[in-house]
Amino acid sequence: MRLAAIFSLCVLISATARAALPDGIDEQAIRHAAAASFPDYFELLSMPSDSIKPEDIQKNAAWLVKAFEKRGFKARELENKGKPLVFASYDGNTGKRPTILFYIHFDGQPVIPSQWSQKDPWSPVVKKRGADGKWTEVDKSELFRPDFDPELRVFARAAADDKGPIAMFLASFDLLREKKRLPAVDVKLLLDSEEESNSAGIPAAIAADPALFKADALVVFDAAEHPSGHPTILFGNRGVTPLTLTVYGPKVPLHSGHYGNYAPNPAQRLARLLAGMKDDDGRVTIPGYYDHTRLTDSDRKIMAEVPDDEAALKKRLGIAEPDKVGASYQEALQYPSLNVRGMAAGGVGDKVATIVPAQAVAEIDLRTTVESDGPYLSGLVKDYIVKQGYFLVDHDPTDEERASHARIAQLKIGKGDEGARQDMDSRIGHWAVKALKTSSDQTPVQLRQMGGTVPTADIVEPLKLPFLLVPTVNADDNQHTYDENLRMGQFLTGMRSMLGLLLTGY
Repeated sequence: MRLAAIFSLCVLISATARAALPDGIDEQAIRHAAAASFPDYFELLSMPSDSIKPEDIQKNAAWLVKAFEKRGFKARELENKGKPLVFASYDGNTGKRPTILFYIHFDGQPVIPSQWSQKDPWSPVVKKRGADGKWTEVDKSELFRPDFDPELRVFARAAADDKGPIAMFLASFDLLREKKRLPAVDVKLLLDSEEESNSAGIPAAIAADPALFKADALVVFDAAEHPSGHPTILFGNRGVTPLTLTVYGPKVPLHSGHYGNYAPNPAQRLARLLAGMKDDDGRVTIPGYYDHTRLTDSDRKIMAEVPDDEAALKKRLGIAEPDKVGASYQEALQYPSLNVRGMAAGGVGDKVATIVPAQAVAEIDLRTTVESDGPYLSGLVKDYIVKQGYFLVDHDPTDEERASHARIAQLKIGKGDEGARQDMDSRIGHWAVKALKTSSDQTPVQLRQMGGTVPTADIVEPLKLPFLLVPTVNADDNQHTYDENLRMGQFLTGMRSMLGLLLTGY
């Protein structure tokens, strides 16, 4: 082990040794439990879990049921149109203490293997970064000992989002059982199989058996910890509504020499339509888009207390200036957004042809808020398109429609998840702050609302639960893109956060 790694390890141990978890569970015990759990973590990561493939989801669900039963849970699959959810309750529950329902998802984003710096995104590898900043693969055995270098990272799809937290949760219960400790709360767990595709099964599962999910509070283990490395509590999340916008041109692709300057080009029309939705500072120009967002002085004070280093953030993102939606990174996340996530018309590269394309398509996601939900925002987008002179259809246009309307488009509004937000001055907030401060010896970073989406509202609304999110993975984990990874020092701090919550009475 290099001297720098040893120094980093010593700093980590000395910083965490001061933070005594309840019942004397110390850093050495956490490290032993983590190292012992890594074979299971690698096995879980090695099972593809893209939710568009039910057979893969079924394998993951069966594995998870056995893994939690091994840790003293009563676990079972919940039917979900071939993509089962997993529900588990701890056998040590008394029925006399407050019950915390924990949520984690086990599906992962789709992969494009050619983009990854490894042979197979579903085959985890361990890497460490050299002095030149480049990552080099090392033998997995470097992790399977308690003195592993916390700067090592595991690269694989779902390594951080969200199988990493599952592995931390399993390791935490391994440690509790080894020390013969019971949680201070009754524990239930919902493992979602479709979080990356809008969690369609959760509302039906809760409606079918609401008593199964009865609890006093909900804790979601998702999202990334604040870059400061302090434990983090999120009191809200934005929702998301996907849109597919298609602009139609000629009935078939046309030779651009014969028909350019005559047949309208749908790619150019789509580009103009999208460009008109935002100004040069990145603000949505559609009337009413931000009207429902109201930030108080208290809200701005909370955001100002978040220890963001925006200069470092811009450097990491590789941008000179951010959009001007909010006065800061935190403030920007409080507003709804409109994001063009993909466009297609004709071909590019070796697939390009000299044509006027027949249609152009844009995939858009609207990040919604509690105040500005999906129907409201998608309605504004629809009105905007119509006001630009477009005739909207819900099918490929007919010859009669083509003859009657100069501009034709289709707007498909997909199933979305709505946002949710919890009062920061609440019982669950006070409990989480106490638990994480006790387990880390650091004051948690508290965020009013994160920018991403989880199906919080699908659980909170029918069950009427207070909630919060506790991220456990590194901020630079590349989730939702290639080379996703988990910093292994984060595995230890994630376990600390989970143990703090489990061993603190609600």
